[in-house]
Amino acid sequence: MLTIIVVSDATGETAERVVRSALVQFDSAPAEVLRRGHIRTPEEVREVVQEAKGRECFILHTLVSDELRRLMRVESRAHGVDAMDLMGPVLDRLSFRLNLTPQEKPGLFSQLAEARTRTVEAVEYAFRHDDGQHPDELERAEIVLVGVSRTMKTPTTLYLAYRGWFAANVPLVPGVPPPISLLRLDTARVFCLVMSASRLAELRRVRAEHLGLRDIGYAAPERLREELAASQELARERGWRLVDVTGKSVEEAAREIVDLVEVGGGSRSADL
Repeated sequence: MLTIIVVSDATGETAERVVRSALVQFDSAPAEVLRRGHIRTPEEVREVVQEAKGRECFILHTLVSDELRRLMRVESRAHGVDAMDLMGPVLDRLSFRLNLTPQEKPGLFSQLAEARTRTVEAVEYAFRHDDGQHPDELERAEIVLVGVSRTMKTPTTLYLAYRGWFAANVPLVPGVPPPISLLRLDTARVFCLVMSASRLAELRRVRAEHLGLRDIGYAAPERLREELAASQELARERGWRLVDVTGKSVEEAAREIVDLVEVGGGSRSADL
């Protein structure tokens, strides 16, 4: 029986799938596939070659390090082991055509795939938890934005989500107590967005006109000042941090929030 050893400086899952896909073309192929992942030192390369030495064995490797690829070639020839480099020729050709030097960092593909998967999940979470929806699931949120109506909660939440943060937002409505699940959260995860009453009045007037609302109280200066004061008082009582978004873009507001999270030892960092 032929033993095929798949060697990678990452998990080796992709290379193993390629090998198994090829083996399907051989009916009842007498072969077994072994995976040796996270091979990143010269000593580990030599150990794999020793494992294959003296056996009916074939090494297929996807090592991104030029040094380790050369060592695998030298060691396998010295010990009579059949070895094939799957990554080197591709990197060499791309380097020539792109006129660039490869980074030679193991696991970059899987890291990118994981980042994409996380972003998709974060965006789904943000849409599901926009405007106070499903408050019983707030515990999973890394960032929760609160504030009165039209204080940029939704766009900032989505901006954070598209950069991999699990974010939600909850409106602070006069006369309506916040959900218990929000009050139970770690205060370091909750941020109260505020802005000047004049800017908020402008945004609410535009919103009211867009919706065809005739209730001028929605944008009345006195009402806005009361709502903003109440939200700030609640934030101080609960220990939530205030973020003034007056005159700021969504990107600027999100960057300030992420900086505060990271200073407080947040669970992850994002590229904003």
